[in-house]
Amino acid sequence: MDKILIVDDNRQISSILAEYAKREGFSPVLAYDGKEALERFFADSENYKIILLDVMMPEVDGFEVCRKIRASSNVPIIMVTARGEDFEKIMGLDIGADDYIVKPFSPSVVMARIRAILRRVSPPEGKPNQAIVFDNLKINLDEYKVTINNVPISLTKKEIELLWLLVSNPNKVFSRDNLLDNVWGYDYYGDSRTVDSHIKRLRAKLDAQHHEAWEIKTIWGVGYKFEGKSNKS
Repeated sequence: MDKILIVDDNRQISSILAEYAKREGFSPVLAYDGKEALERFFADSENYKIILLDVMMPEVDGFEVCRKIRASSNVPIIMVTARGEDFEKIMGLDIGADDYIVKPFSPSVVMARIRAILRRVSPPEGKPNQAIVFDNLKINLDEYKVTINNVPISLTKKEIELLWLLVSNPNKVFSRDNLLDNVWGYDYYGDSRTVDSHIKRLRAKLDAQHHEAWEIKTIWGVGYKFEGKSNKS
């Protein structure tokens, strides 16, 4: 049975979410502070399907927990924030969270958001190997790995998904709203600043390796596109 890690120092909320998660077919694992969350996750990281992660917690806050997990895992993470401040939402998404939920919330809505995220990250049965080669750039979406000149590039899950979408559609211009819809999903209620910050970090990481044959270009007033001089596949 797939595990879900529920991290919240409010034991009543954790207990309610655990009961709803069981109905969805998950095996819930509970943690009540950030330190415990990291211990529980890294003790069995391969078997967690998704994480519900509160922001404000003792020991280690949710942002730091998300950073530490993202350093080695692309498991989907939903951040939970009590205040609903924009800067908290943007920070959570920028460090690798897949979505956020604002307290108070309905547990059934939380489960619906979990189902939506898992539909996006789970490839359909029988789908062919998802790999793209463009000059010295290689992207394997099945393994969430990116290399340039055979050198691994450390990207977050969302950075890889953004790059995949752009490279899959060379010279096609995507607006920020297009990218939000395609990568974060139609049920995501974020704003275009999330796209800009992800593109900025993505470029910085890609530019650490030499690449003359392609680039991610900004189309001012519109959005972004992947532009290449040649496609060797």
